Amino acid sequence: MAAARLKCVTLDVTGTLMAYKGELGDYYCMSAKALGLPCPDYKRVHEGFKAAYAEMSKKFPCFGYGHLSDVEWWRRCVRDSFIRAGYSFDPDTGEQIFNRIHAMFGSTAPYTIFPDAQPFLRWARASGLSVGIVSNAESRYRDVILPALGLNQGSEWDFGVFSGLEGVEKPDPGIYKLALEKAGNVPPSMALHIGDSLRKDYLPAQSLGIHAILLDRFKTAEAARLKESGVIVLPDLSAAQQWILHNCSVQQITKGLD
Repeated sequence: MAAARLKCVTLDVTGTLMAYKGELGDYYCMSAKALGLPCPDYKRVHEGFKAAYAEMSKKFPCFGYGHLSDVEWWRRCVRDSFIRAGYSFDPDTGEQIFNRIHAMFGSTAPYTIFPDAQPFLRWARASGLSVGIVSNAESRYRDVILPALGLNQGSEWDFGVFSGLEGVEKPDPGIYKLALEKAGNVPPSMALHIGDSLRKDYLPAQSLGIHAILLDRFKTAEAARLKESGVIVLPDLSAAQQWILHNCSVQQITKGLD
C-alpha cells in the first residue's frame, strides 16, 4: 500500500512477541516428576496435550467462556493430556500436578520474549499509533504473563482483545472488529495487524480491510511460498517497523527510537 494513513497496529502474542521454551509436554512431565511420579515419554505427553487441547477448544471455545472458568478449563485439559498419554493419577495427585503446571505457566519460566518486541511496541506508541494485543489467550496473559515479560499496558500496549475474556477467537474476524472498536472505532483501512499465522492472523484481518503482515521468524518453507504469491511476509518486528515507515504515514515519528 502506498502511504496509507495508519492509526492503529495490533499484534498476535505467541510467535510474534514471545515463544515457548521447548515443548509444553516437557513442562507437564517435569511437574509429574517433581512429585516423584514416572513420566518418561515427553513426546507422548506432548502429543497427548495437543489432542486434549484441540478437544477442549472444540467443546468449550475461548477457554470455557460462559461455561467454565479458565482454571477449570485448564484442569480438564491437563488431566486429559496425561490420560491420552497413558498416565492415570488419583484425584489428589492429579490436582497437585495441575497446580504445579498452572503456576508454572503463570510465571516467566516457559516463555522467552523476542528482543525486538518491546522496542517495536514502544516505537509504535511513541509514533502516535494505538497499539493493541489480539490473542487467543486467557486472562492471565493480560494480567500476569505479558507484564511479567516486561510488556505492560500503558507503556508497551494500549488495549487488548483476549479470547478468554471476550468469547470470540481467531480466526473469527469478530475478534478484529472488537480490536477496531477498542482502538476508538478506527476504520479498517487505518489499521495494521501483525501475526505469524496465515489462517488466524493474516487472512481474517484482511477480510475486514485491515492491512496485514505475516511474521516468519523461523524462515519456514510455507512462508517463502506465500511471499511469492503476494503475501506480505517479514522476518521480524524490526523489518515490520521499516515497512511501516516506508509504506505508511502516521501522526508523528519520534526519532531516535529505532
